[in-house]
Amino acid sequence: MGRIFGPSAALNTYGVKVAEIRRSRTIAAEAQAIWDVLADFGAISAWADIADHSCLLTPAADGIGVGTARRVQVGRDTLVERITEFDRPRALAYDVAGFPRQLRRLNNRWTLSPIAGGTVVTLTTTIEIGRNRIQRLAERVVARFSARQLDSMLTGLAHRTEGSHD
Repeated sequence: MGRIFGPSAALNTYGVKVAEIRRSRTIAAEAQAIWDVLADFGAISAWADIADHSCLLTPAADGIGVGTARRVQVGRDTLVERITEFDRPRALAYDVAGFPRQLRRLNNRWTLSPIAGGTVVTLTTTIEIGRNRIQRLAERVVARFSARQLDSMLTGLAHRTEGSHD
């Protein structure tokens, strides 16, 4: 599977500690091929098993970039994901909305690092609930739960880009 990083603390843009979970996987595909799948922002349900349905919410006339939003159906939950970083073909990040309001912010960030014979893909989730001890503990619990989703998404991306379209 690759490197696995458990929940850790990171700093948000205001210098406040938040929970972060990171997963990495080496995929036997060129970075551009992986980027093409990630940048097809409305089609995540075509390769991520956790997504039942997905579609773009914002017009794609100007292309995909910062501000583009998609709707993702995950079981009974409807999420809206809006791109916050689009650095072709190195990084894609998006905020995820649609969780209970206690979850202030959840952000996923994909990074691609070309290596000989493939690409190291890292998916990092940052979770912000609050500053007190109970909220910080809740962040870590959500991060641990998120680890399975991250692994599933990396597996789906690998299957899609390495040519296994089961």
